Amino acid sequence: MSPTTPARLTVLISGSGTNLAALITAQPTLSSTHPTSIVRVISNRKAAYGLTRASDAGIPSAYHNLASYKKRLTPESAAREAYDADLASLVLADSPDLVVCAGFMHILSPAFLRPLEEAGVRIINLHPALRGEFNGAHAIERAHAAFMAGEIQRTGVMIHYVISEVDMGEPILQVAIPLSHPDDDNIAVLEDRIHDVEHEAIVEGTRLAIEALWAAREGQNTAPSS
Repeated sequence: MSPTTPARLTVLISGSGTNLAALITAQPTLSSTHPTSIVRVISNRKAAYGLTRASDAGIPSAYHNLASYKKRLTPESAAREAYDADLASLVLADSPDLVVCAGFMHILSPAFLRPLEEAGVRIINLHPALRGEFNGAHAIERAHAAFMAGEIQRTGVMIHYVISEVDMGEPILQVAIPLSHPDDDNIAVLEDRIHDVEHEAIVEGTRLAIEALWAAREGQNTAPSS
């Protein structure tokens, strides 16, 4: 694949989109060797301000919510599977190279993961903790509680590949955050510190994932035939 071929990104969000904003700002210089384009932003929450950020940046967006599936399908597992299958179709329609979960508050099932794997599309996720620590939702709150209980002296931020086991995919990068700030007993202060790290990590992790993807593709293209 030519180095001038843009890397096409789909970004999944649920909230205000501050990490999306970091990616939008970084688009022109995200990779020194491969141009990058965010082809669509998808939110599972209609009121997510990240959709406004996408619109302001001229990026197509979509709203895809689980609630309507729960209303017409039972049990809940069937609703989630149908939702994820349709989400996969929505994503793949744009032919992205990489999917970036930037604060996407939904656990992706094999109904989503399998079609993307078959299409050769990798998925990365931002998680506000280190690998194997505080997996799942409310990681910052749980880390803060552990710190206040004297159980930990640091937390962190991780960008990792997404697999079916929540927040346990191979790390792309991890940034440890020492809990030594005088105001770390104030969870709002800690949240701000972690979010500042996230905004840099999401850009760097995406860059590394793009460059790893291109290196793998170029290796396949130059491999001798058997």
